[in-house]
Amino acid sequence: MRHCSVQVRSLLTRDELDRYNALMEVGGYLEDQNRYDLVYTVQKEIDILILPAIERLKEKSRDRDRATAEFLESLKNQEQEEE
Repeated sequence: MRHCSVQVRSLLTRDELDRYNALMEVGGYLEDQNRYDLVYTVQKEIDILILPAIERLKEKSRDRDRATAEFLESLKNQEQEEE
């Protein structure tokens, strides 16, 4: 079973995180039983489950990029005013 990143996991809602942990536990059990055909299905469900958290992470990144651009623009304007 492949875990998602810590950044993505931190953006899961409580319900999503509970479901993620349960699916990981089931997947781990299936791996122990060498039922890799079923592990594949569980992994696909996990991949679908974490998509909203990945989108939230992307949005946070875009917000940070916008804030950085605004800050750099304000510095540029401040330098122009000083001249």
